[in-house]
Amino acid sequence: MSGLNGKARKRVVVAMSGGVDSSVAAALLKHEGHEVIGLMMRLWSEPGMGAAAPHNRCCTPDQMADARRVADKLDIPFYVLDTQDYFRQTIVQFFLDEHRRGRTPNPCIECNRKIRFDYLLNQALALDADYLATGHYARIRHNGQVYQLLKGLDEAKDQSYVLHVMGQSELSRVLFPIGEYEKAQVRQLAAEFGLPVASKGESQDLCFLGDGDYRRFLRDYAVDLAHPGPILNQDGLVLGQHEGLSNYTIGQRKGLGIAAPEPLFVLRKDPQNNALIVGTKAALGRSELTAHTVNWMADAPPPGPIAAEVKIRYKARPIPATVTPLDSGRVHVQFAEYVNGITAGQGAVFYQGDLCLGGGLIAETLTQSEAPLEVQLPEQS
Repeated sequence: MSGLNGKARKRVVVAMSGGVDSSVAAALLKHEGHEVIGLMMRLWSEPGMGAAAPHNRCCTPDQMADARRVADKLDIPFYVLDTQDYFRQTIVQFFLDEHRRGRTPNPCIECNRKIRFDYLLNQALALDADYLATGHYARIRHNGQVYQLLKGLDEAKDQSYVLHVMGQSELSRVLFPIGEYEKAQVRQLAAEFGLPVASKGESQDLCFLGDGDYRRFLRDYAVDLAHPGPILNQDGLVLGQHEGLSNYTIGQRKGLGIAAPEPLFVLRKDPQNNALIVGTKAALGRSELTAHTVNWMADAPPPGPIAAEVKIRYKARPIPATVTPLDSGRVHVQFAEYVNGITAGQGAVFYQGDLCLGGGLIAETLTQSEAPLEVQLPEQS
Protein backbone atom coordinates (compact mmCIF):
# COMPACT_ATOMS: atom_id res chain seq x y z
CA MET A 1 0.00 0.00 0.00
CA SER A 2 1.17 3.56 0.55
CA GLY A 3 3.42 2.88 3.51
CA LEU A 4 1.08 4.84 5.82
CA ASN A 5 -1.02 1.92 6.97
CA GLY A 6 -1.54 2.00 10.71
CA LYS A 7 -0.32 5.56 11.02
CA ALA A 8 -2.35 8.58 12.04
CA ARG A 9 -4.50 10.24 9.42
CA LYS A 10 -2.32 12.31 7.07
CA ARG A 11 -3.05 14.99 4.50
CA VAL A 12 -1.78 13.80 1.12
CA VAL A 13 -1.80 15.70 -2.16
CA VAL A 14 -2.03 13.31 -5.12
CA ALA A 15 -0.68 14.42 -8.49
CA MET A 16 -3.58 13.36 -10.71
CA SER A 17 -3.42 13.00 -14.48
CA GLY A 18 -6.74 11.40 -15.27
CA GLY A 19 -5.01 8.06 -15.83
CA VAL A 20 -5.53 4.77 -14.06
CA ASP A 21 -2.27 4.82 -12.05
CA SER A 22 -2.67 8.16 -10.28
CA SER A 23 -6.39 7.50 -9.83
CA VAL A 24 -5.73 4.21 -8.03
CA ALA A 25 -3.02 5.91 -5.94
CA ALA A 26 -5.64 8.41 -4.75
CA ALA A 27 -8.19 5.65 -4.13
CA LEU A 28 -5.76 3.58 -2.05
CA LEU A 29 -4.90 6.54 0.15
CA LYS A 30 -8.55 7.46 0.62
CA HIS A 31 -9.32 3.82 1.46
CA GLU A 32 -6.62 3.93 4.15
CA GLY A 33 -8.44 6.84 5.76
CA HIS A 34 -6.17 9.73 4.84
CA GLU A 35 -7.25 13.22 3.82
CA VAL A 36 -6.63 13.25 0.08
CA ILE A 37 -6.46 16.28 -2.21
CA GLY A 38 -6.26 15.89 -5.98
CA LEU A 39 -3.99 18.31 -7.82
CA MET A 40 -3.43 18.46 -11.58
CA MET A 41 -0.93 20.63 -13.39
CA ARG A 42 -1.87 22.42 -16.59
CA LEU A 43 1.30 22.20 -18.67
CA TRP A 44 2.45 24.05 -21.76
CA SER A 45 1.19 22.81 -25.13
CA GLU A 46 2.00 23.77 -28.67
CA PRO A 47 -0.14 26.57 -30.06
CA GLY A 48 -1.46 26.31 -33.59
CA MET A 49 -1.54 22.52 -33.83
CA GLY A 50 -5.22 22.56 -34.75
CA ALA A 51 -7.94 20.24 -33.54
CA ALA A 52 -5.79 17.11 -33.77
CA ALA A 53 -3.64 17.82 -30.72
CA PRO A 54 -4.08 21.32 -29.27
CA HIS A 55 -3.25 20.36 -25.69
CA ASN A 56 -0.44 18.90 -23.64
CA ARG A 57 -1.05 15.15 -23.56
CA CYS A 58 -0.82 15.11 -19.77
CA CYS A 59 -3.64 17.59 -19.31
CA THR A 60 -6.07 17.58 -22.21
CA PRO A 61 -9.66 18.59 -21.45
CA ASP A 62 -10.54 14.88 -21.51
CA GLN A 63 -7.77 14.06 -19.04
CA MET A 64 -8.88 16.88 -16.79
CA ALA A 65 -12.49 15.74 -17.00
CA ASP A 66 -11.48 12.18 -16.12
CA ALA A 67 -9.48 13.39 -13.11
CA ARG A 68 -12.48 15.42 -11.92
CA ARG A 69 -14.75 12.39 -12.33
CA VAL A 70 -12.36 10.27 -10.26
CA ALA A 71 -12.16 12.97 -7.58
CA ASP A 72 -15.96 13.16 -7.48
CA LYS A 73 -16.16 9.37 -7.18
CA LEU A 74 -13.69 9.41 -4.29
CA ASP A 75 -15.31 12.52 -2.76
CA ILE A 76 -12.03 14.43 -2.58
CA PRO A 77 -11.30 18.06 -3.52
CA PHE A 78 -9.64 18.62 -6.88
CA TYR A 79 -7.64 21.62 -8.09
CA VAL A 80 -5.84 22.58 -11.28
CA LEU A 81 -2.50 24.36 -11.04
CA ASP A 82 -1.46 26.53 -14.00
CA THR A 83 2.17 25.55 -14.62
CA GLN A 84 2.34 26.37 -18.32
CA ASP A 85 4.91 29.16 -18.27
CA TYR A 86 7.26 27.49 -15.81
CA PHE A 87 7.08 24.20 -17.73
CA ARG A 88 7.82 26.00 -21.00
CA GLN A 89 10.79 27.87 -19.49
CA THR A 90 12.33 24.84 -17.80
CA ILE A 91 11.44 21.57 -19.54
CA VAL A 92 10.71 22.60 -23.11
CA GLN A 93 13.65 25.02 -23.21
CA PHE A 94 15.89 22.32 -21.70
CA PHE A 95 14.80 19.93 -24.47
CA LEU A 96 15.68 22.48 -27.16
CA ASP A 97 18.98 23.55 -25.58
CA GLU A 98 20.20 19.99 -25.12
CA HIS A 99 19.56 19.22 -28.79
CA ARG A 100 21.50 22.36 -29.69
CA ARG A 101 24.43 20.88 -27.76
CA GLY A 102 24.20 17.67 -29.80
CA ARG A 103 22.73 15.66 -26.93
CA THR A 104 19.63 13.48 -26.75
CA PRO A 105 17.81 14.51 -23.56
CA ASN A 106 15.22 12.66 -21.51
CA PRO A 107 12.78 15.45 -20.56
CA CYS A 108 10.97 13.17 -18.09
CA ILE A 109 14.06 13.13 -15.86
CA GLU A 110 14.29 16.92 -15.91
CA CYS A 111 10.55 17.23 -15.31
CA ASN A 112 10.84 15.10 -12.19
CA ARG A 113 13.84 17.15 -11.06
CA LYS A 114 12.35 20.62 -11.65
CA ILE A 115 8.57 20.22 -11.84
CA ARG A 116 7.15 17.23 -10.03
CA PHE A 117 9.47 16.80 -7.05
CA ASP A 118 10.40 20.43 -6.63
CA TYR A 119 7.72 22.84 -7.83
CA LEU A 120 4.73 20.53 -7.30
CA LEU A 121 6.07 19.12 -4.04
CA ASN A 122 6.45 22.66 -2.69
CA GLN A 123 2.90 23.45 -3.77
CA ALA A 124 1.70 20.41 -1.86
CA LEU A 125 3.61 21.45 1.25
CA ALA A 126 2.12 24.95 0.90
CA LEU A 127 -1.28 23.28 1.30
CA ASP A 128 -0.05 21.92 4.66
CA ALA A 129 0.16 18.43 3.19
CA ASP A 130 2.31 15.81 4.86
CA TYR A 131 3.08 14.07 1.57
CA LEU A 132 2.90 14.30 -2.20
CA ALA A 133 1.80 11.03 -3.83
CA THR A 134 2.12 10.06 -7.49
CA GLY A 135 1.19 7.06 -9.62
CA HIS A 136 4.76 5.95 -10.29
CA TYR A 137 5.80 2.31 -10.21
CA ALA A 138 8.51 2.53 -7.56
CA ARG A 139 8.86 2.01 -3.82
CA ILE A 140 10.29 4.02 -0.93
CA ARG A 141 11.49 2.53 2.32
CA HIS A 142 13.34 3.75 5.39
CA ASN A 143 16.08 1.42 6.54
CA GLY A 144 16.46 3.05 9.96
CA GLN A 145 19.04 5.53 8.72
CA VAL A 146 18.06 6.85 5.30
CA TYR A 147 15.19 6.77 2.85
CA GLN A 148 15.78 4.51 -0.13
CA LEU A 149 14.26 4.26 -3.58
CA LEU A 150 13.49 0.75 -4.82
CA LYS A 151 12.33 -0.53 -8.17
CA GLY A 152 8.61 -1.06 -8.55
CA LEU A 153 7.38 -4.58 -7.94
CA ASP A 154 6.31 -4.79 -11.60
CA GLU A 155 9.67 -4.97 -13.35
CA ALA A 156 8.09 -4.22 -16.73
CA LYS A 157 6.58 -0.97 -15.43
CA ASP A 158 9.37 0.13 -13.04
CA GLN A 159 9.95 3.89 -13.22
CA SER A 160 12.83 4.30 -10.77
CA TYR A 161 15.09 5.29 -13.69
CA VAL A 162 13.36 8.67 -14.06
CA LEU A 163 13.02 9.13 -10.28
CA HIS A 164 16.72 9.05 -9.39
CA VAL A 165 16.80 12.88 -9.09
CA MET A 166 15.40 12.91 -5.55
CA GLY A 167 17.32 13.25 -2.31
CA GLN A 168 16.46 12.61 1.33
CA SER A 169 14.24 15.67 1.77
CA GLU A 170 12.11 14.68 -1.23
CA LEU A 171 11.99 10.95 -0.44
CA SER A 172 10.78 11.71 3.09
CA ARG A 173 7.76 13.59 1.69
CA VAL A 174 6.80 11.42 -1.30
CA LEU A 175 4.59 8.35 -1.59
CA PHE A 176 4.21 5.82 -4.40
CA PRO A 177 1.05 3.90 -3.41
CA ILE A 178 0.99 1.57 -6.43
CA GLY A 179 4.66 0.60 -6.30
CA GLU A 180 3.83 -2.69 -4.55
CA TYR A 181 1.43 -3.73 -7.32
CA GLU A 182 1.67 -5.04 -10.86
CA LYS A 183 -0.14 -3.18 -13.62
CA ALA A 184 -2.83 -5.85 -13.96
CA GLN A 185 -3.54 -5.56 -10.23
CA VAL A 186 -3.78 -1.78 -10.52
CA ARG A 187 -6.42 -2.10 -13.24
CA GLN A 188 -8.28 -4.64 -11.10
CA LEU A 189 -8.18 -2.25 -8.14
CA ALA A 190 -9.52 0.54 -10.36
CA ALA A 191 -12.47 -1.67 -11.27
CA GLU A 192 -13.04 -2.68 -7.63
CA PHE A 193 -13.02 0.98 -6.57
CA GLY A 194 -15.49 1.73 -9.36
CA LEU A 195 -13.19 4.28 -11.00
CA PRO A 196 -14.30 5.46 -14.45
CA VAL A 197 -10.76 5.11 -15.87
CA ALA A 198 -10.21 1.42 -15.12
CA SER A 199 -9.79 0.41 -18.77
CA LYS A 200 -8.15 3.61 -19.99
CA GLY A 201 -5.08 3.29 -22.21
CA GLU A 202 -1.65 4.84 -21.71
CA SER A 203 0.35 7.45 -23.61
CA GLN A 204 4.06 6.91 -24.19
CA ASP A 205 4.96 10.05 -26.16
CA LEU A 206 6.56 13.18 -24.76
CA CYS A 207 3.65 15.12 -23.35
CA PHE A 208 4.39 18.49 -24.97
CA LEU A 209 4.69 17.18 -28.55
CA GLY A 210 1.45 18.03 -30.29
CA ASP A 211 1.68 15.10 -32.72
CA GLY A 212 4.34 12.91 -31.05
CA ASP A 213 6.96 13.82 -33.69
CA TYR A 214 10.00 15.31 -31.95
CA ARG A 215 11.84 15.91 -35.24
CA ARG A 216 8.96 18.03 -36.50
CA PHE A 217 8.87 19.84 -33.15
CA LEU A 218 12.56 20.70 -33.42
CA ARG A 219 12.12 21.92 -36.98
CA ASP A 220 9.38 24.27 -35.78
CA TYR A 221 10.95 25.48 -32.51
CA ALA A 222 14.68 25.22 -33.19
CA VAL A 223 15.10 26.14 -36.84
CA ASP A 224 18.80 26.71 -36.23
CA LEU A 225 19.23 22.94 -35.87
CA ALA A 226 18.12 22.20 -39.42
CA HIS A 227 21.47 23.07 -41.05
CA PRO A 228 22.86 20.29 -43.27
CA GLY A 229 26.42 19.18 -42.66
CA PRO A 230 28.89 16.41 -43.46
CA ILE A 231 28.55 12.75 -42.56
CA LEU A 232 32.06 11.54 -41.70
CA ASN A 233 33.59 8.16 -41.03
CA GLN A 234 35.99 7.76 -38.11
CA ASP A 235 38.92 8.82 -40.29
CA GLY A 236 37.24 12.11 -41.17
CA LEU A 237 36.33 11.11 -44.74
CA VAL A 238 33.14 12.74 -46.01
CA LEU A 239 30.62 10.05 -46.95
CA GLY A 240 27.56 12.19 -47.46
CA GLN A 241 25.45 14.97 -46.02
CA HIS A 242 23.04 14.96 -43.07
CA GLU A 243 19.87 17.03 -42.80
CA GLY A 244 20.50 18.45 -39.33
CA LEU A 245 22.02 16.67 -36.33
CA SER A 246 18.76 16.60 -34.37
CA ASN A 247 17.25 14.25 -36.98
CA TYR A 248 19.56 11.41 -35.94
CA THR A 249 20.05 9.20 -32.89
CA ILE A 250 23.05 7.24 -31.67
CA GLY A 251 22.94 3.73 -33.13
CA GLN A 252 20.71 4.71 -36.04
CA ARG A 253 21.35 2.72 -39.23
CA LYS A 254 18.48 3.47 -41.60
CA GLY A 255 17.87 6.79 -43.26
CA LEU A 256 21.51 7.91 -43.51
CA GLY A 257 21.40 8.13 -47.30
CA ILE A 258 24.90 6.77 -47.84
CA ALA A 259 26.15 3.61 -49.55
CA ALA A 260 28.92 1.52 -48.01
CA PRO A 261 30.28 -2.07 -48.26
CA GLU A 262 28.86 -2.83 -44.80
CA PRO A 263 26.09 -1.27 -42.69
CA LEU A 264 27.03 1.99 -40.98
CA PHE A 265 25.60 3.37 -37.76
CA VAL A 266 25.55 6.78 -36.10
CA LEU A 267 28.38 6.74 -33.55
CA ARG A 268 28.23 10.30 -32.26
CA LYS A 269 27.47 13.92 -33.09
CA ASP A 270 29.99 16.73 -33.37
CA PRO A 271 27.92 19.92 -32.91
CA GLN A 272 31.01 22.14 -32.99
CA ASN A 273 31.60 21.15 -36.61
CA ASN A 274 27.96 20.23 -37.37
CA ALA A 275 29.19 16.75 -38.33
CA LEU A 276 27.62 13.33 -37.95
CA ILE A 277 30.15 10.56 -37.27
CA VAL A 278 29.30 7.05 -38.51
CA GLY A 279 31.01 3.68 -38.35
CA THR A 280 30.50 -0.06 -38.24
CA LYS A 281 28.46 -1.84 -35.59
CA ALA A 282 31.66 -2.95 -33.89
CA ALA A 283 32.57 0.71 -33.37
CA LEU A 284 29.30 1.38 -31.51
CA GLY A 285 30.46 -0.48 -28.42
CA ARG A 286 32.10 1.40 -25.56
CA SER A 287 33.16 0.19 -22.16
CA GLU A 288 33.05 3.43 -20.18
CA LEU A 289 31.33 6.76 -19.76
CA THR A 290 31.39 9.86 -17.61
CA ALA A 291 28.20 11.28 -16.13
CA HIS A 292 27.65 14.78 -14.77
CA THR A 293 24.92 16.42 -12.64
CA VAL A 294 25.00 13.26 -10.53
CA ASN A 295 22.49 12.91 -7.71
CA TRP A 296 23.08 10.40 -4.93
CA MET A 297 19.82 9.53 -3.21
CA ALA A 298 21.60 9.26 0.13
CA ASP A 299 22.67 12.93 -0.39
CA ALA A 300 26.36 12.01 -0.50
CA PRO A 301 28.56 9.98 -2.87
CA PRO A 302 30.18 6.76 -1.65
CA PRO A 303 33.74 7.19 -0.34
CA GLY A 304 35.21 5.29 -3.27
CA PRO A 305 34.44 3.04 -6.25
CA ILE A 306 31.40 0.78 -5.91
CA ALA A 307 30.09 -2.22 -7.82
CA ALA A 308 26.69 -1.51 -9.35
CA GLU A 309 24.42 -2.23 -12.29
CA VAL A 310 23.98 0.77 -14.61
CA LYS A 311 21.11 1.54 -16.97
CA ILE A 312 21.88 3.93 -19.85
CA ARG A 313 18.25 4.22 -21.01
CA TYR A 314 14.84 3.82 -19.43
CA LYS A 315 14.21 0.41 -21.00
CA ALA A 316 17.85 -0.71 -21.12
CA ARG A 317 19.20 -3.80 -19.42
CA PRO A 318 21.17 -3.02 -16.23
CA ILE A 319 24.84 -3.77 -16.94
CA PRO A 320 27.45 -4.61 -14.26
CA ALA A 321 29.94 -1.79 -13.80
CA THR A 322 32.29 -0.04 -11.42
CA VAL A 323 31.10 3.46 -10.54
CA THR A 324 33.79 5.85 -9.30
CA PRO A 325 32.85 9.26 -7.86
CA LEU A 326 34.78 12.21 -9.30
CA ASP A 327 34.81 15.89 -8.42
CA SER A 328 32.20 18.47 -9.45
CA GLY A 329 29.25 16.08 -9.25
CA ARG A 330 30.61 13.62 -11.80
CA VAL A 331 31.27 9.88 -11.90
CA HIS A 332 33.25 7.52 -14.09
CA VAL A 333 31.50 4.29 -15.07
CA GLN A 334 33.59 1.32 -16.21
CA PHE A 335 31.39 -1.43 -17.64
CA ALA A 336 32.20 -5.12 -17.42
CA GLU A 337 31.37 -5.46 -21.14
CA TYR A 338 31.10 -3.34 -24.25
CA VAL A 339 27.84 -1.43 -24.40
CA ASN A 340 26.10 -0.18 -27.53
CA GLY A 341 24.19 3.07 -27.75
CA ILE A 342 25.77 5.17 -24.97
CA THR A 343 24.18 8.53 -25.71
CA ALA A 344 25.14 11.95 -24.37
CA GLY A 345 22.21 13.53 -22.55
CA GLN A 346 20.52 10.31 -21.49
CA GLY A 347 20.51 9.22 -17.85
CA ALA A 348 23.04 6.79 -16.41
CA VAL A 349 21.33 5.35 -13.32
CA PHE A 350 23.03 3.16 -10.72
CA TYR A 351 21.49 0.14 -8.98
CA GLN A 352 22.40 -2.58 -6.55
CA GLY A 353 19.65 -5.12 -7.12
CA ASP A 354 16.32 -3.36 -6.56
CA LEU A 355 17.97 -0.42 -4.79
CA CYS A 356 18.43 2.74 -6.87
CA LEU A 357 21.54 4.58 -5.66
CA GLY A 358 21.28 7.63 -7.91
CA GLY A 359 22.33 8.71 -11.35
CA GLY A 360 23.46 11.49 -13.66
CA LEU A 361 23.48 12.62 -17.27
CA ILE A 362 25.85 11.00 -19.74
CA ALA A 363 28.57 13.42 -20.87
CA GLU A 364 30.29 13.69 -24.23
CA THR A 365 33.42 11.92 -23.01
CA LEU A 366 35.55 11.06 -26.05
CA THR A 367 38.35 8.56 -26.32
CA GLN A 368 41.54 9.62 -28.04
CA SER A 369 40.31 8.02 -31.28
CA GLU A 370 37.12 10.11 -31.06
CA ALA A 371 38.82 13.50 -30.88
CA PRO A 372 37.48 16.16 -33.27
CA LEU A 373 38.19 15.02 -36.82
CA GLU A 374 39.89 16.88 -39.61
CA VAL A 375 37.52 16.68 -42.56
CA GLN A 376 38.95 14.89 -45.60
CA LEU A 377 37.11 15.31 -48.88
CA PRO A 378 36.95 12.24 -51.13
CA GLU A 379 39.21 12.23 -54.18
CA GLN A 380 37.59 13.30 -57.44
CA SER A 381 37.51 10.58 -60.10
